[in-house]
Amino acid sequence: MNGRVVSPQELVAASLKRERSRAGISLAELARRAGIGKSTLSQLESGDGNPSIETLWSLSVALGIQFSALVDAPRPLVEVIRLGDGPTIGASEADSYTATLLSAARPGTRRDAYLIRADRGRPRLSQPHARGVVEHVVLCSGRADVGPTESPVRLEPGDYLNYPGDVEHTFDALADGTIAVLLSES
Repeated sequence: MNGRVVSPQELVAASLKRERSRAGISLAELARRAGIGKSTLSQLESGDGNPSIETLWSLSVALGIQFSALVDAPRPLVEVIRLGDGPTIGASEADSYTATLLSAARPGTRRDAYLIRADRGRPRLSQPHARGVVEHVVLCSGRADVGPTESPVRLEPGDYLNYPGDVEHTFDALADGTIAVLLSES
């Protein structure tokens, strides 16, 4: 949030507004479901309140989300790692073999892996998947614009990208014979 330190109250306020909006419920309805006062919730959403663990727990249950979604700083919606930028470890016996961690699976998640082959001139437009799906792409060859249709990212061979799969997204190859590995995480 513009490089400044965000207070816990501001973080909770932004998280509550975001999650209430995603749930599509009014302030009054969320307060009712959580068993707290409407004015208390209003204060929390404006960053003026000092919520207890019990209050945040009630709100997370009412929203159907994990407690951490209200108190953890949100990760960027789109993350790109350029070839050579990630944390890389070499094998002890082979200088030519390295492993770069691109993304660790969240507990309780499932991943499906796909090999993508695409030619230019035929962009793949995908409708939003189920809420919470995240897609991970490593471009192996060619070039492509990949990610949310509102803000795709140009990928070169070896680049890694993750983005929300629960929004409309695209894979637009810019060269014939473009190859990528796609992991869909839910």
